[in-house]
Amino acid sequence: MKFINRETVAGKLNWLSVLDTLREGHLLPKADISDQFLVRKQDTLLSRAAWIDGLGFGVKSVSVMANNLAKGLPSVQGAMLVFEDRGGKLEAVIDSSLVTEWKTAGDSVLGAKLLARQDSENYLVVGAGVVAENLIHSYSEVFPNLKSFEVWNRTPAKADALANKMTKLGIPVQMVTNLKEASNRADIISTATMTRSPLLYGDWITPGTHVDLIGAFKKDMREADDTLLQKGQIFVDSFETTISHIGELMIPLLSGAITRNDILSDFYDLVNGQVGRTSSDEITVFKNGGGAHLDLMVAKYILKATA
Repeated sequence: MKFINRETVAGKLNWLSVLDTLREGHLLPKADISDQFLVRKQDTLLSRAAWIDGLGFGVKSVSVMANNLAKGLPSVQGAMLVFEDRGGKLEAVIDSSLVTEWKTAGDSVLGAKLLARQDSENYLVVGAGVVAENLIHSYSEVFPNLKSFEVWNRTPAKADALANKMTKLGIPVQMVTNLKEASNRADIISTATMTRSPLLYGDWITPGTHVDLIGAFKKDMREADDTLLQKGQIFVDSFETTISHIGELMIPLLSGAITRNDILSDFYDLVNGQVGRTSSDEITVFKNGGGAHLDLMVAKYILKATA
């Protein structure tokens, strides 16, 4: 059994391989998935398990502690157990943040690769945390034609700090303060925030834009308003982990703003090419729910890369 952390994988992982891993994983038998949320006010213990026949099974458990950042502590902490498929041997314990970071950005950038216009040039990320940083890295590698990277955050100083950090790493990023104007000129928008009420509005989004919604993971959270969902063609990474779990879709479904038929497909059909963008001027909306099967696929990739 291995214990794998950031030091173990240094220099051994890349975003294009993560995309290949996720594509290949969706060509295998459909995953069995189970999620468990235990909640204490604003704090959550989230456990996600998946079994993919022929690949293996695993469970990732993390604590999400809302007040930790104010204490100088990580807000999310945990580990993932990875098991061999046939004999059930415990193969590895992997730092959950390592799996999550590569899975989350990989999930979104695969969605964009399948749905965004391939001539997209302008990228906007809403949020300035670890997820936003990984998104910039992944999108810059997978979409080499992107010419403009912008970042917005409710706290401008955080956006400025991220922009400066990425620029020093060789990816020129501009901090912006007007989210409406930045959204209007973007070809691809990723939202990676902890907001509980919409901050991205459909009236701001121009035809042909791809919108990548990441941040909402609980029933009372959403980042996009009803108008955006009504204007867009909606796709998800997994029906099982989004429609009945996340406010981004649950709230507008319950209000009647959208219907179940408006959610067109998940990765299983997208990867197989059965659905996707049908015109250059349609708005595509992808909800990244980050299911346990995606964690398992990425964990198996990490395990293989450290063999």
